Amino acid sequence: QLQASGGGSVQVGGSLRLSCVTSGFTLDSYAVTWFRQAPGKERESVSCISARDGSSYYQDSVKGRFTTFADGARNTVYLQMRSLRPEDTAIYHCAREHYRDCTYYGGNLYGRWAEWGQGTLVTVSS
Repeated sequence: QLQASGGGSVQVGGSLRLSCVTSGFTLDSYAVTWFRQAPGKERESVSCISARDGSSYYQDSVKGRFTTFADGARNTVYLQMRSLRPEDTAIYHCAREHYRDCTYYGGNLYGRWAEWGQGTLVTVSS
């Protein structure tokens, strides 16, 4: 299971840290992805952390602004978001991937989600 929390309302340029508490698997067994869905838009993977070596990958739209990291002792994956923009407004979910590795090629991050939990809403206003 995965449970995301930490969303809220912030102004443009603000920061938020999301948390994803996991259970039923260990963070060295499966990669964990953060994805988001804005109203009327398709789901978009924004970050992924590999279970193999802890490497992180980001969608171009958030590179340099978002950072994902894991605390294995707490079974928790975080998404630190900075310099938030109105287009970051969405429901953010964390998901367990089918594999230890993230799927990143051609400069794009793809999700192969095995399971995900209820998301947390992030609203960025100008």
